[in-house]
Amino acid sequence: MASTPPHPAQLIVDLGFGFILSGALAAVTELGVAERLAQGPKSPALLAEELGADASSLFRALRLLASVGVFTEDAEGRFGLTPAADLLRAQAPGSLRDAVLMLTQKIFWAPTGELAEMIRTGKTPFERIFGKPFFDYLASDAAAGATFHRGMSSLSDLEDGPIARSYDFSPFQKVVDVGGGHGGLLIEVLQAHPMLRGVLFDHAHVLAESRIARAGLSDRCEHVTGDFLQAVPSGAGVYVLKRILHDWSDEVCVSILRNCRSAMAEGGRVLVIDTVIPPGNAPHGGKVLDVMMMASLQGRERTEEDFRKLFAQAGLRLSRVLPTPTAMSITEAVA
Repeated sequence: MASTPPHPAQLIVDLGFGFILSGALAAVTELGVAERLAQGPKSPALLAEELGADASSLFRALRLLASVGVFTEDAEGRFGLTPAADLLRAQAPGSLRDAVLMLTQKIFWAPTGELAEMIRTGKTPFERIFGKPFFDYLASDAAAGATFHRGMSSLSDLEDGPIARSYDFSPFQKVVDVGGGHGGLLIEVLQAHPMLRGVLFDHAHVLAESRIARAGLSDRCEHVTGDFLQAVPSGAGVYVLKRILHDWSDEVCVSILRNCRSAMAEGGRVLVIDTVIPPGNAPHGGKVLDVMMMASLQGRERTEEDFRKLFAQAGLRLSRVLPTPTAMSITEAVA
């Protein structure tokens, strides 16, 4: 039986209170509560003693999170892990600890609180709040930058395997992961295609935390430092742009795509891996992400027609859109 939709008034109230849940989730993640519960349930008093926290405040936050399935409270008032809460542990398989800390840090939280300014003016409040554009700020604030890149890697770990298995890379000899971060997607692609060689292309401070060597792929993958706004490594058959174009305006996206078009080998492909927003009013993760982009960056999530137009301006042609088991799609372009 389908669930009964909330009363219209309750829907609005619940949405208005949504930031409280995000704040509580961020707080217990930062404090490391889930780590303390790995061996079994504990009382708020014991947890607070271990964490150097206030027991009453900790209890109230945990009670709220338990009400939505994050943590559980037993008859003795002890809190324990649920499958969702377990993902907040750093060492848990599929851990989302870093992702939570990234999504709830001030670079996203503060501008979202001032969306009215964005809607009135069409300009993100990010630079007014932080003094610099998004990526310039991350480069200048080592802690915020590290939190962002670790969080992106954490999110990517959920989707990289399914995405890599959704496209046949076997016709190609070399793939360049443009702005590929710590290399999570490229590792999955190279492991699935033993004859393929890779290039992980990003800024030096990002490549410093590359996972390629730990994955045993150093002999098949080159690290190249650079800025995709200027140029990308040449001569590959496939250029992958995962969660890249959604950060940027249409004009900048066209420039990035032109750089890939100029660099790729004859018969090459550009793969844009972003959400593709479908028509209609059905819920879609890309719609939430789109407003997040609107608040903090210059970019947006796009429709298939939006991508078609971007490719055309860059001298490319949209050839197909491949769904993946994730919220992301692979939008393929050819020359």
